[in-house]
Amino acid sequence: MTRTRTSPVQAVEDVLREFFAARRGEAGEIHPACAEAVAELEGYVLRGGKRVRPAFVWLGWLGAGGDPDGATAGAVLRAGAALELFHAYGLIHDDVIDASPTRRGAPATHVRFAGRHRDRCWRGDADLFGTGAAILVGDLAQVWADDLIRTSGLPGPALARIAPLWSALRTEVLHGQLLDVTAEASGAEDLDTPLRVNQYKTASYTVERPLHIGAAIAGADEELIAAYRAFGRDIGIAFQQRDDLLGVFGDSAQTGKPSGGDLVQGKRTVLFAAALRYADAQDPGAAKFLRTTIGTPVTDGELAALRDIITAVGAVDHVERDIARRTERALAALGQSSATDEAKEQLTAMAVRATQRTS
Repeated sequence: MTRTRTSPVQAVEDVLREFFAARRGEAGEIHPACAEAVAELEGYVLRGGKRVRPAFVWLGWLGAGGDPDGATAGAVLRAGAALELFHAYGLIHDDVIDASPTRRGAPATHVRFAGRHRDRCWRGDADLFGTGAAILVGDLAQVWADDLIRTSGLPGPALARIAPLWSALRTEVLHGQLLDVTAEASGAEDLDTPLRVNQYKTASYTVERPLHIGAAIAGADEELIAAYRAFGRDIGIAFQQRDDLLGVFGDSAQTGKPSGGDLVQGKRTVLFAAALRYADAQDPGAAKFLRTTIGTPVTDGELAALRDIITAVGAVDHVERDIARRTERALAALGQSSATDEAKEQLTAMAVRATQRTS
């Protein structure tokens, strides 16, 4: 495995490829269907992704004094790679929950399995099979994420320090997902609920906890950990709010997801909550249209109308201001911390990319 100061992303790719290579044979010995499921998960994990979560683990460790050329560097990268498996688990299950047809420009996992069922003229309901298979593949990714952490090669004391953080990360994501589906089902309209969803479903495992894990591996003090967590919470929420904007206005060719999909799926985002609040005050007719149209199959004209309302009432500006405010606050917390200059520079660049991206 390659250890590199400048490209932990490639090192993480190597870790993941080695991990899957070792498991292909194990699955094949059980049954060809198991080998096919592993191949599906391997293709899913290696097909794309920015590897931001392992990068935050790496930079959290580096900023707390970790030696990129030292004996622990490879173990840190393996621990970071576990987050890519956990991420795959979350996305696969999220697509099942949302009935999303695509992910990263390709059919979602449950859609792919359903297609195989139909192509092979198997018995039973193809969509039900696809859902069940995708859930199991997602579960496999979660179990293997735990395995990769456990076998990462981290020293015993470091493993002990990150164990409660890994547990908290997994629990927070599940609570965030539950809050998300509850908000959709109940038709929540307040701004606090989607912010909580963003914090626990996205910010926790995308930025905050990865930085925390990296810092804990290095044995960082509580002051640096607090600064990392403050930075991570704000950048993670801003990251998700950018994603929410892309979910309504993004180009599907760049995002890999249907444009306007969040509105069709009935996502109760900060963007939509702000649109309702402003529309109630400015244009009750527009507010009624938002409430009656979200979560329904919409025509291109209705989708355009929804976008126009969300923009016209000031919801887009509201979210952009919050992204800018959170980014500024996060960078201030980072700048005042004891993290190394190299880590600060790289974390600042990642923060800007995460909050200003177009895909």
